[in-house]
Amino acid sequence: MNRKGKRFFSLLLAAVLLVSASAAVWAEGDSRVVLGADLTEDQIATVYRLFGIERGSVAELSVTNAEERSYLKDYVDEKVIGKYAISCVYVQLLGEGEGLAVDTYNISWCTAEMYKNALVTAGVKDAKIIVAAPFEVSGTAALTGIYKAYENITGDELDETAKAVGTQELTITGELAEEIGNLDATEIVTGLKQVLGETAKMTDDEIRREIQNLAQEYNVTLSERQIQQLIDLCRSLEGLDADSLRERVVEAQETIKKIGEAKDKAVGFYEKLSQFFSSASDFFSQVKALFGK
Repeated sequence: MNRKGKRFFSLLLAAVLLVSASAAVWAEGDSRVVLGADLTEDQIATVYRLFGIERGSVAELSVTNAEERSYLKDYVDEKVIGKYAISCVYVQLLGEGEGLAVDTYNISWCTAEMYKNALVTAGVKDAKIIVAAPFEVSGTAALTGIYKAYENITGDELDETAKAVGTQELTITGELAEEIGNLDATEIVTGLKQVLGETAKMTDDEIRREIQNLAQEYNVTLSERQIQQLIDLCRSLEGLDADSLRERVVEAQETIKKIGEAKDKAVGFYEKLSQFFSSASDFFSQVKALFGK
């Protein structure tokens, strides 16, 4: 092999090794726990029981109240943020295309769907997430822990603007949910994200009409303050890549649909199985009665 051939082979080998090293940074199943920095040992033990894992089995990080405030201060009342970091999260990466699975324990204000929608906005995908606290808390600060765990596992930093907008979305959706219900609030916000490419070309009044149309579809009434919050959210979302965000929203909706279809099939199978055993039971009862005579 001549010098040029050796050099080409060396560069090719280096490229392969670099790609392999990058791929090996994280893998499906990798997980992290992020604990609120102000928990006692007893409270930490409670949280691990809620996660369903033993302490020490997963790499552990912590999040402080100061870190939580860095995302929440512009969107959440001081009283809601509090002075202590309590919310904890468990994050495990799933296979590509599996979507987000979120469970919550002792979280009073944020629902699983609210977290999912906000995380889609922030760029988090394909992960199993558990948000838990040793006692009831609002859960708004948990996003900070999820961001931290996800970035630590993947080695990639999420876009700072996207993280901030995700937090804004969570708090606005939560406030809306208090007035119009969890499902309607999340559906309206999702609807706005799906027309994001158009809102950038709209005036505030045009977006206001779009929001009012969405509200009418769900048979809910929004106050002027709520409408303005949603307009502000639209303007914040416009700072993100509209096509990429819309693609993530569509993927999330398709994943939810697939999971629903899988559950329907499972229920149908279970019903058929129950009918079979019911029929079989009747059959054997009749045979037993016949031979028992």
